[in-house]
Amino acid sequence: MPVTDDNELLIDLEGVRKFFRAPDHSDRVVLEDVNFQLKQGEIVALLGKSGSGKSTLLRIIAGLIDANGGKVLYRGKSISGPVHGVSMVFQSFALFPWLTVQQNVELGLEALAVPAAEREERALEAIDVIGLGGFESAYPRELSGGMRQRVGFARALVMRPDVLLMDEPFSALDVLTAETLSADLLELWQERKIPTKGILFVSHNIEEAVAMSDRVLIFSSDPGRVKAEVPVPLAHPRDKDLPAFKAIVDQVYAIMTQRPLRPAGAEALSLGYRLPSATPHKIEGMIETLIEPQFDGKADLPALADELQLPDDALFHLLEAGALLGFIRVDEGDAILLPLGRTFAEAETTERKELFAEQLMSHISLASHIRHVLDERRDHRAPEGRFIQELEDFLSDDEAERVLEQVIAWGRYAEIFDYDYTSGVLSLPEEDEEERGDGEASSGEDAAAE
Repeated sequence: MPVTDDNELLIDLEGVRKFFRAPDHSDRVVLEDVNFQLKQGEIVALLGKSGSGKSTLLRIIAGLIDANGGKVLYRGKSISGPVHGVSMVFQSFALFPWLTVQQNVELGLEALAVPAAEREERALEAIDVIGLGGFESAYPRELSGGMRQRVGFARALVMRPDVLLMDEPFSALDVLTAETLSADLLELWQERKIPTKGILFVSHNIEEAVAMSDRVLIFSSDPGRVKAEVPVPLAHPRDKDLPAFKAIVDQVYAIMTQRPLRPAGAEALSLGYRLPSATPHKIEGMIETLIEPQFDGKADLPALADELQLPDDALFHLLEAGALLGFIRVDEGDAILLPLGRTFAEAETTERKELFAEQLMSHISLASHIRHVLDERRDHRAPEGRFIQELEDFLSDDEAERVLEQVIAWGRYAEIFDYDYTSGVLSLPEEDEEERGDGEASSGEDAAAE
């Protein structure tokens, strides 16, 4: 971390709250009571589940959207509208394809009416610093993904910001390119080749966060708030194989999986629960991996992520799904296979589906609700819109659709209901309809005989 003479506050958040208005005019709270400070000379990482409001928080700090409550201060002054002194790098490259590298970098300066000569000088300086010298006249289509993201960094740095905000800046890149770009950025920061005095970035990669930051903030969800803070007192460059580095990574994993994961036998979830994004086959794959000899039913989460070749965010979704269904539990940074999970891993396909169906109907209210509606209807069919409308009482439109898609995937695997993608209609499986039809026919015949 660059040496500073004081701990001057760059960003100061007190009790920040943000909600969005739902179609039914209710307020969906995204952030609640967020308190945070970014001091001069710091790099801070934000980690948390998708939908926890991390990106929303960055946009509030950048002045792109307003908070609904609390204080948002930059150098002691309230933020209202875009802030001169704060720049942001987005996850997508967001370059104008008809403009050259230099023209893309100059855009922000042009909006501030900076004279053409100064714009050119500052743009060429930023392009050179970020490692794109010689590509000033190139168009985005001529650049690799890593080079295009470098243009995004140059466009932010040309504004000479005090504070650099980054929203998953490396997630769209391959692993090697991401590591190279993050290392280059750290070198520029440490050697003071950029004017930035503080960096705040969102990541879904725990190792990346620990490798870059001075401290890691972990967000909880629904609504988002700071759940924990983990300091990273290690000198740069950081060796990921050192025990001290691994210990901090394990600590972050443990905190991020400290949640009321539901054991088998727990009551079913509420109808509007944000189900994790995890396909049945990936859940199967995780359980099969846990039973392999190298783990024998218990795996350290970083090792499990490496074995499954999954990013951290995807792993957390799998872990949550496995725990909700009663197949695993997560304890102190380890994934532990429960007896039911071992039974599932050793079972044949038909028995697996039956076990999955039992757990789904017992623990996932949305799945049992859909099945009940289909059972009760005369034709045993219902349009997906009926269930989306119910979910929108709890979730945003997009999230309601995602959650329904997730439970449909689980329900089809478990064969508790079918779904027609063309018509958007859910129905009972044919075998269940035939059995129900036979039962109804028999009942009718018995009644006639009486």
